[in-house]
Amino acid sequence: MKSVALELALGFRNSLERVGALTRFLGQLLLLAPAALLRPRQVVEQVYNTGALSLVIIMTCGLFVGMVLGLQGYDLLQRFGSEESLGTAAALGLLKELGPVVTALLFAGRAGTALASELGLMRATDQLAAMDIMAVDPMRRVVLPRFLGGVIAMPLLTAIFIAVGLFGVQLVGVQLLGVDQGSFWSQMRGAVELADVQEGLIKGAVFGVACSLIAVYEGYNALPTAEGVGRATTRTVVISAVVTLVLDYILTAIML
Repeated sequence: MKSVALELALGFRNSLERVGALTRFLGQLLLLAPAALLRPRQVVEQVYNTGALSLVIIMTCGLFVGMVLGLQGYDLLQRFGSEESLGTAAALGLLKELGPVVTALLFAGRAGTALASELGLMRATDQLAAMDIMAVDPMRRVVLPRFLGGVIAMPLLTAIFIAVGLFGVQLVGVQLLGVDQGSFWSQMRGAVELADVQEGLIKGAVFGVACSLIAVYEGYNALPTAEGVGRATTRTVVISAVVTLVLDYILTAIML
């Protein structure tokens, strides 16, 4: 029993140390953020790498998530004779939960792993050490543009996921299952408020900060070996997924 308690205490301590290190790392990036204005081209390139190159998977998954949501929502609402409310239910579900959360998980799996492995490889091949020798701050030159690129791209990807998801719901509900198109869109416009849209975008922005921070932190602090880079990439996906779900609960509780 003592050994189990000791292991739990050590695990809790390591978790607190990691949270503190992440917070300090975020503080360093925020202090360096104004420097990104001097090199906007690097930030734009990273928005392209993390955002534009993720569009295919985001739009594909958004379409099929919307189509599945249309099928399941229609089946549920039909039992209560409220299938005309399919647009409202789907819009609120995508805006408030499915859109930001699924986009964050896809972002962590595609862009987050790319950021972590890229920085980890630079650490393993001594490129970051070479920058230090040449008096070039790797945090300012390499890490900051990648972090800001992910932060900017994530809300945009969330909005695209939601828009494509709504198209998928409309495609199944109206075109396939015969829901009245006028009722579908009019009830959606009447029920969805600006606060619902803001909630989805705020969650997308917060998840973007969290996933981008975890990716660049794990990659920057990876062990300079092939195994270290692999572990950093794996930790990026796992930690980003857990943090996304925890933050989703916290934000939902606050906004409600």
